[in-house]
Amino acid sequence: QVQLVESGGGLVQAGVSLRLSCPASGRIFTDNAMGWFRQAPGKDSEFVATIWSGGNPYYADSVKGRFTISRDNAKNTVYLQMNSLEPEDTAVYHCAASRYYTGSAYTTSYDYWGQGTQVTVSS
Repeated sequence: QVQLVESGGGLVQAGVSLRLSCPASGRIFTDNAMGWFRQAPGKDSEFVATIWSGGNPYYADSVKGRFTISRDNAKNTVYLQMNSLEPEDTAVYHCAASRYYTGSAYTTSYDYWGQGTQVTVSS
């Protein structure tokens, strides 16, 4: 059984930073791509970033240069460092894991999902 549990969200002012964490338990992590998605109220889920098993990171244009995805295979944990936060970043952020080495920007590429952590950015 695979479990993903996000943490690190909160209510912050624009311009500050947050770091989200997502430890994974079960038979998944080192050989698996991981991703972060977000969903704002009334909107569809939006790709944020993915990191492949080999460490290659990919980002949505909206967060490129501000967010950094990383993974610590020793801790089975994926992180999302979010800098220069904007009100438009307000959403529930979900961690996801794929059964495969590579990920993508599509939710269908991922097989396991966490419950999410709320990030609210005030102006």
